[in-house]
Amino acid sequence: MKLLRLCFFIVIGIALTFTLAANGQQESESEKNMRYAHVGVEGAPQTRFAVEFAQLVEERTDGRIKFTLFPNSQLGNVSEMIEGVRGGSIAIAHHDFASLSGIVPKLSVFSAPYVFRDPEHAVRASNPSTSPVLRELNEELIEKGGVRIIGSFYRGARQLTTTDFPVYTPSDVKGKKIRGVPNKIWMTMLEGMGAIPTPVEFPELATALMTGLVVGQENPLTNIKAAKLYEVQDYIMLTGHMQSVLCAFVNEEEWQSISEEDQKIIEETAYEMSERSLGWAKEADKTIIKELKDKGITIIGPEDGLDKKAFRRAVLKNVNNEFPEWTSLIEDIAKIK
Repeated sequence: MKLLRLCFFIVIGIALTFTLAANGQQESESEKNMRYAHVGVEGAPQTRFAVEFAQLVEERTDGRIKFTLFPNSQLGNVSEMIEGVRGGSIAIAHHDFASLSGIVPKLSVFSAPYVFRDPEHAVRASNPSTSPVLRELNEELIEKGGVRIIGSFYRGARQLTTTDFPVYTPSDVKGKKIRGVPNKIWMTMLEGMGAIPTPVEFPELATALMTGLVVGQENPLTNIKAAKLYEVQDYIMLTGHMQSVLCAFVNEEEWQSISEEDQKIIEETAYEMSERSLGWAKEADKTIIKELKDKGITIIGPEDGLDKKAFRRAVLKNVNNEFPEWTSLIEDIAKIK
């Protein structure tokens, strides 16, 4: 009898061990650790975006979704990063919308000048939950590239700076050599303003301004401060001609392996982070404007007579001429409230 009882308890123990092991394996399999890559360096706002997004998702999914972060191009340059997401070796990444134009060319419209009314509109228009335009292009991105955009990061607005002369309307820069990023959309934008677009690589920009090769340029305030361009420029016009927005995108197969509940958490968290990034950019610009005014730089905004509507009309007219395939998209983006 004692022997039978002993055998019974041994069998129960073995069964319990296998059950616990199976449960542990199921629990482990239910957790996803996703590789998240981007090009942001330590201390950059986009690096902060990735860190806080990852922390919130892990907390809100009770650890079911975790991210291992690979900043500073650790998993390759931009093209390699995108191919990594397409192939599945990288689960999620973020970069400019235009970086995905090799899959869906029309996505570059989100990098176009004056396509957004203001920073708030940029956030709404660049998130799939609030943008019908992006949802439609997203379907094409999924079909052609196996990649899905799940959110966006607001990086700030680009502003115009000049030497020796203030600018209030496009006529004030007509015939002036203004440095632009060596890219067609930048050349189109500056031509629309009436300027003579002059390509100069960023490392040579300060020298080009000092020697008079160009008499103005455009960049976000953070770049103007970091590169000390205020030392060779007298005026900053708050034209806000480009709202710089990055998109967060994920491998579609990886996305479909996530439960609908966790997909919803990720999307909602991505939108919340978009709004956080908007706050970061506004606070940074406010601080920089004060610092630059204290250094003697003249800041000109709409309240000082800057005619942003005139710049918008002139630039969008030229963009529509040069990129007719964007015309209806720009109109639809403008309708987003």
